[in-house]
Amino acid sequence: MPSIDVNPERYTAQLDTKIDTLRSMFEKFEMPPLEVFTSPPVHYRMRAEFRVWHDDDDLYYIMFNAETKAQYRVDQFPAASRIINDVMPVLMQKIRVHPCLRRRLFQVDFLSTLSGELVISLLYHRPLDDEWTAAARALKTDLAAAGFTLDLIGRARKLKIAIDRDYVVERLQVDGETYTYQQYENSFTQPNAVVAQKMLTWATECTVNGRGDLLELYCGNGNFSLALAKNFTRVLATELAKSSVKAAHYNIDANGITNVQIARLSAEEVTQAIDGVRAFRRLRDAGIDLNDYNFETILVDPPRAGMDEKSCAMVQRFDNVVYISCNPATLRDNLDALYSTHAVARFALFDQFPYTDHIEAGVLLKRR
Repeated sequence: MPSIDVNPERYTAQLDTKIDTLRSMFEKFEMPPLEVFTSPPVHYRMRAEFRVWHDDDDLYYIMFNAETKAQYRVDQFPAASRIINDVMPVLMQKIRVHPCLRRRLFQVDFLSTLSGELVISLLYHRPLDDEWTAAARALKTDLAAAGFTLDLIGRARKLKIAIDRDYVVERLQVDGETYTYQQYENSFTQPNAVVAQKMLTWATECTVNGRGDLLELYCGNGNFSLALAKNFTRVLATELAKSSVKAAHYNIDANGITNVQIARLSAEEVTQAIDGVRAFRRLRDAGIDLNDYNFETILVDPPRAGMDEKSCAMVQRFDNVVYISCNPATLRDNLDALYSTHAVARFALFDQFPYTDHIEAGVLLKRR
């Protein structure tokens, strides 16, 4: 991952720049006042990935300068959660002196939670065998003795060994309630958990008077679906990635939510299903009949490319649209189409990625 210059003294200034940028990007539209949701200035990332550098007997984490691409040593990473920073030197010290664990190790990935769970992935340019498994299990025991409750994963080409779990369980506070989320290693999760809680609370407020049913595209592990379910009769959430769908089913059960169903479909396939262009066995096998739903609200959280033209046209059929965007440029492009039928009722900036140019935004659209 590229370097991040974490400096709490300039947090407000960098956020002000983002605010000005976002406002100017949407000045051609009639926008409501911008709502700004801040991040903690340090220890805000629940995920971190580092390459590993072998220097004779020494071994250490490295990152790359975003501008020059030059590598540099990293012993602490203030952007990452407190638990990641605490475990980084202890883990490296133990791997450094163990030939089996260090041999051809090229990357270490961390996934942590606000609730104190941690999974560490060790990536290798060599096959992993029983010797590695035994050494990794002993490493987990040693780290537990040092006060760290965590799981380990070994990865090599076409191989994955989990000791013991390959996921963490996060617990987020939203509108006075606690929601449990299973988050798998190597799959998408919101990196800034504190801001994620604010995003969920904002989306819940946007739909508090929701009627009928909610359709969600790009639902991931059910992040928004679960928190918004209380505002609707039923929720149909769609996602293509199998690991995310698996986690979403777990999360529905873990939270005791009974009015959410998950369908493994892409946004394009949802459009085809709603238009009757194709009948999907995945819907039939899940017992989902789209004709049974009364959709009035849709939530979309697309990838950086935004929504394609057909998905935009489908979204325009809904009275209410909650659009979460990780790329304001494509949100603006999509809004060019949506603005002809919908007005912007709320406009938000979520500072998921402090000290970078990345801006996470949200809009609530209502039919004119």
